[in-house]
Amino acid sequence: MGIRRGPRRRVLGKPAVIAAGFAAAGVAVALALPQIVTPGLAIKSVAKTSKIDAVVNGTPRKVTVVVYSASMDRQIPVTVLKPRDDSKPRPVLYLLNGAGGGEDAASWAEKTDYEEFFANKNAYVVTPIGGAFSYYTDWQRVDPVLGRNKWQTFLTKELPPLLDKQFKTSKANAVAGISMAGTSVLNLAISAPKMYRAVAAYSGCARTSDPLGQAYIRMVVADRGRGNVINMWGPIGGPGWMANDPYQNAPRLRGTKVYMTTGTGLPGRNDTMGAKLVNNDPIALANQVVVGGLIESAVNLCTQQMAQRLQQLHIPAKVITRPTGTHSWGYWQEDLKRTWPMIARDLGIKP
Repeated sequence: MGIRRGPRRRVLGKPAVIAAGFAAAGVAVALALPQIVTPGLAIKSVAKTSKIDAVVNGTPRKVTVVVYSASMDRQIPVTVLKPRDDSKPRPVLYLLNGAGGGEDAASWAEKTDYEEFFANKNAYVVTPIGGAFSYYTDWQRVDPVLGRNKWQTFLTKELPPLLDKQFKTSKANAVAGISMAGTSVLNLAISAPKMYRAVAAYSGCARTSDPLGQAYIRMVVADRGRGNVINMWGPIGGPGWMANDPYQNAPRLRGTKVYMTTGTGLPGRNDTMGAKLVNNDPIALANQVVVGGLIESAVNLCTQQMAQRLQQLHIPAKVITRPTGTHSWGYWQEDLKRTWPMIARDLGIKP
């Protein structure tokens, strides 16, 4: 069965020059990144109903649920890891991929042992495949390159009730994501404050309306994804950007357990030739140490600012700052495992 996707796009590597310019400043800067200037098309409502089109079995514990999204008018494949014991209702962890949306090899499935890790856990783990460079947000306009994106609507309104009915979940939810999605999950929790008991942001920049955060978003959406950020949230610095800034909207996280993790950007144990994901590749190591290090140092700044903001608001948050570590999968796998016992507790299950 064919799955109708959005417009095809090419996933590009992180350009070292842009990343270096972004992170080396360490302060608010504006980058002259390439922009698609073609105006987007206004998004019209689609008078259809979201539904599950198919459930494709992979393994006894892993299925792909093909969901038709009415808001995006296309099918979205969603990977679901089943709990060890599904004889009774179980909670759900929505686990989002990074900038590639899981459409490339940079995904939880390809870069980590998350399937093995959750094999003996009593939770559903749900990961949509799609949304590359979209920030998993509701775009204001259809983008000529990235298409129609209404991911916040899909993830908070369309998908959950379908999965709750299909799998008879307990309706207790948490959401976690890396990098680009580290920003997204905070915004999802803010937009639907009663939906998630916990939110975990791994190496995500929690600021979007200041120049530093805007530069990072433009690097992801415009330079890597070839999309137009104006189609996402409107004019840069406008109300759309403020409305999607976790730092500015942090008061709405009150009542949700917040977990944030980051490294400092300095090379660590996963940044060696012998590291599993480096695999003795000197080019991969150089990219991870230089580019990944610079990105993580900037993300660390965002994270510390968000931590201070939550502290000022007297909103409890668990912030884990590793003394070393780059913007790379080895650390995100560790972050997931380190925060899972706390998330499991929030969901009311044993870790």
